Amino acid sequence: MAERYQVTVDVHVILERAGEILLCLRQGTGYRDGWYCLPSGHLEAGETVVECAIREAREEVGVVIDPGHLRPATVVHHLSPEGDPRIGVFFAAEVWDGEVVNAEPNKCGRVDWVPADRLPDRTVPYTVAGVGFYRSGVSVGVHGWPEFADAGAR
Repeated sequence: MAERYQVTVDVHVILERAGEILLCLRQGTGYRDGWYCLPSGHLEAGETVVECAIREAREEVGVVIDPGHLRPATVVHHLSPEGDPRIGVFFAAEVWDGEVVNAEPNKCGRVDWVPADRLPDRTVPYTVAGVGFYRSGVSVGVHGWPEFADAGAR
C-alpha cells in the first residue's frame, strides 16, 4: 500500500490598498533573509486556514482581520528548490482593524507597501507566483514543478 502524501500547508495574506500590497522584508530567519514575502506562516495543528491567516496578520503586521473580510485569492502547489512540496493558501483583504506595523522585528527588517504589478526584484519566487496567480484570476496554480513549467490551472 502506498504511503499517503504529506505536505506542509502555508497560509499567505495579501493586504491591499490603492493598487499596492504589503510585503515584509525577511531578516534573521535563516530562509531568504533580505527577500520580501507576504505576511504568512505555517498552518498549526487544529487550526483552520482562516484562523491561520488572521493569526499571521496579527502576529506579523499587527492588524486584526474579520473572517468576513478575507477573500480566497489562490492556491499554489509549490515545490521548493530543495524538493520540498507545499500547499500555499492565499487570502486577500482590503479591510482590517489597526495600523500596519512591523510586529516581528526579530524576523522582519521592515514592511513596505509596493505596487501589486511591480514587486521588488528580491521577492521570494513562491510569493511572486501566488500574487501573480491571484492577479491573473488563477484559482489553483502550480509553481516550481519542472514538468509543469509554472503553469496555472483555473
